[in-house]
Parts: sequence; C-alpha cells; structure tokens
Amino acid sequence: MTSAIACGALLAVAVATASAAGAQPAPAGDATRGATLFEARCASCHVARGGGQGPSLVGVFGRKAAAAPAFRYSPALARSGLTWTAANLDRFLAGPGKLVPGAAMLIVIANGAQRADLIQYLATQTR
Repeated sequence: MTSAIACGALLAVAVATASAAGAQPAPAGDATRGATLFEARCASCHVARGGGQGPSLVGVFGRKAAAAPAFRYSPALARSGLTWTAANLDRFLAGPGKLVPGAAMLIVIANGAQRADLIQYLATQTR
C-alpha cells in the first residue's frame, strides 16, 4: 500500500510540475489494455487507422477538436476551441456532454484507470 501511495504522490508531483511548466505529462495508462478497451468501446464508431462512422483518431494528440479532415462534427465541438491533450481527452471521455454541451459523442468512460489506458493507446496512434 505504501508503494501505491508513493507512486500516486510521484504522479501528482509530475503532473503538477508538467502543468506548471506548460508541458503535457504522459498518461499513466497501459497502451495494451487501452487497445483492448478501444476495440470494445470505441471501434464501433472510431478507427485508429482509416475511416469510420466517427472521425479517425490517428494523430489525435495536439490536434484541434473538430479538425480531422472529411468529417462533419457537431457545431458544439467545432466551437469548443479544444486541443486534444491528455488532460482534455481525459475530461472529454469522462463526460463528453459535460465538457462540451451538445457534443454528439455519447460514450462515457467513467473509470479513470480505463481512461488512462485508452489515452495511452491513443498516444501510440501517430501518423
């Protein structure tokens, strides 16, 4: 238990330090678990490579929300001004309609560890 508390404290310090410096901390999740979660919860609409019902998530990190080519986004997401960082993805996945009222995405990933895994997987999906 002590090592879990120490790890949590170190993660909090790393996030605070990165936030203060304006840097984006790496998600603390597991990309392999995230890939499995992506297939189970996200792949019906999104694909990490190619096209799908939802926008492609290839290269999502650092991209402005509603900026993937050839996809018609909700007006709410288009007006959001968000850039997809780990923190914004975490907030969006926790409650798309809370972060962006009127967002078309309905899936919520309530479990923080699962969000971290999913975000870590998305971080591996680069162009």
